Amino acid sequence: MAQRHQQWMNQHGIVYKTAAEKQTRFNIFKNNVEYIESFNSAGTKPYKLALNQFADQTVEEFKSSRNTLQVAAATTTTKPFKYENVKDVPATMDWRTKGAVTPVKDQGQCVGATEGINQLSTGKLVSLSEQELVDCDTKSVDQGCNGGEMENAFEFIIGNHGITSEANYPYQGTDGTCNSQKESSHIARITGYQKVPANSEEALLKAVANQPISVSVDAGDGSFMFYSSGVFSGDCGTNLDHGVTAVGYGQTSNGTKYWLVKNSWGTTWGEKGYIRMLRDIEAKEGLCGIAMDSSFPTV
Repeated sequence: MAQRHQQWMNQHGIVYKTAAEKQTRFNIFKNNVEYIESFNSAGTKPYKLALNQFADQTVEEFKSSRNTLQVAAATTTTKPFKYENVKDVPATMDWRTKGAVTPVKDQGQCVGATEGINQLSTGKLVSLSEQELVDCDTKSVDQGCNGGEMENAFEFIIGNHGITSEANYPYQGTDGTCNSQKESSHIARITGYQKVPANSEEALLKAVANQPISVSVDAGDGSFMFYSSGVFSGDCGTNLDHGVTAVGYGQTSNGTKYWLVKNSWGTTWGEKGYIRMLRDIEAKEGLCGIAMDSSFPTV
């Protein structure tokens, strides 16, 4: 096990400052390996777990560092749901194949839906700057999407008359000072945003059939943390703590329906950075609360 830990450290470039810290992290690593191997050998779920870059963290540490989304208080809206009257939706949808999804990043996930609608409206797929939100959206609770509300990101982009590109304003992973010169070079614009009616996978389906959608999920358990492949059906709750982008839906060869979700933990997590989550479950809020708090930008 110590050898496996050392190999994992080498693979992920992990260096501990002290022998005591290494021992502590080894013990956590060992517990996580045993959890993953026990889960997979049981073979009772339609998905698998695997070691990834988070293997020396406890679930509690992982949640406090990665899953800090703040969900906006429920608001009443008089604006009709844009896709309310959509009748026929495709049996499957994958916005990646239609050129509306940028590569998976290891950073916040507030701009995925904006990248999608920008591509659909302009024909140009551009990675947008998460760092601009981190540095410049200081009037709200946002920290990009690490701790922010997804709607606040939309409101910032609207009020700012646009957002610049990732190439122009690259991600640093820390809060910096707003670079007004870079920030003023707008690449994408939105004019508004809408909430998808809550607690309705049917409404979410209508929305995702038409564009990538920002969704909130409860990603706070070990099976989500170490998800590797298959259709996720974990025992997650509805404590929404993580912002992701629903970029499609479909069903497996045995008829299991799923949401196709783009995460923001890099390509070594999940199915090259994506997770398929069980769709059309009995609970109205959807698996991990995926249908509770979703929204999308408009142009």
